[in-house]
Amino acid sequence: MANENTIIGPDLSGMPWEDKPAGCTTVVWRHSENPIIKRNPLPGIHGIYNSAVVPFEGGFIGVFRTESQTRFPFLHLGRSTDGLRWKIEREKIDLISDDPEAGKVWYAYDPRVCKIEDTYYITWCGGYNGPTISVARTRDFKVFHQLENAFLPYNRNGVLFPRKVNGNYLMLSRPSDDGHTPFGDIFLSQSPDMCYWGKHRLLMRSGGERYGQWWQRTKIGAGPIPIETNEGWLMIYHGVIDTCNGFIYSVGAALLDIDRPWEVLYRTDQHILTPETDYEVRGHVPNVVFPCAALCDAASGRVAIYYGAADTCTCLAYTQVDELLQFMKANSQVF
Repeated sequence: MANENTIIGPDLSGMPWEDKPAGCTTVVWRHSENPIIKRNPLPGIHGIYNSAVVPFEGGFIGVFRTESQTRFPFLHLGRSTDGLRWKIEREKIDLISDDPEAGKVWYAYDPRVCKIEDTYYITWCGGYNGPTISVARTRDFKVFHQLENAFLPYNRNGVLFPRKVNGNYLMLSRPSDDGHTPFGDIFLSQSPDMCYWGKHRLLMRSGGERYGQWWQRTKIGAGPIPIETNEGWLMIYHGVIDTCNGFIYSVGAALLDIDRPWEVLYRTDQHILTPETDYEVRGHVPNVVFPCAALCDAASGRVAIYYGAADTCTCLAYTQVDELLQFMKANSQVF
């Protein structure tokens, strides 16, 4: 398919990719050898999921959420030449902070990595009197400087935009509570300096009976770094339904205005990926697909989505940007 809805960014022909299988009718399809990282990548680690991957120095580098036998989550660095086979470092990432208070880390989970100009920013859910959005920066993935937490507790799913808009950094987040958060909408905030955040705007509400959106009726949260296209910002996100047997996490997509990203142009009225395979419906937390990163090739329009499965392992799925945007326009509801 020709790439009409051009991705604005570099060519990345070496990224993971599989063509859509014959007979597949969905807009997103799974990697044939999922999970690409199984539950025990290191001794003493029984889960690795909800992690972030970016291109780096001719290969790929990732910040991975791991859980040890204490069940406390921390961040570990991983490297790969092809984005599929990973070498995960045994020691957690060492964060440097000029302020001992800001540098307190009780736990760290669900990271994202965003390159802005010549700096890589890592955002994650950090424990500081409850879950909040922690931030660090690096240029070489050797030295990591922790910055001030972006928001007050309680907050999750902090996702930066890959460039400034109207002179400000932008971040998506979901205000929450101190527990499993049986509610949640996505907000957009702005900052002139990556320290002080304001201009908080409601971006999207979760669905429900009123909108016929049961798959995302309980809460929603931003996923990978938004992808810039010539039609707007493509945002892949997760939506959650509460059932008699617990939460079910699925994946949706939305298109945001390029100059006013707090305005939603299109939003899928149905999920584009939902737990179906054994590794998605069975694990430490059943029935979860949780997207945290996406690799994009501007030349071909290919998108590879990294997602956590059942809070246990790391998986990949694929889509074509033209096909996804066409699907979104044909199956959209904004609320």
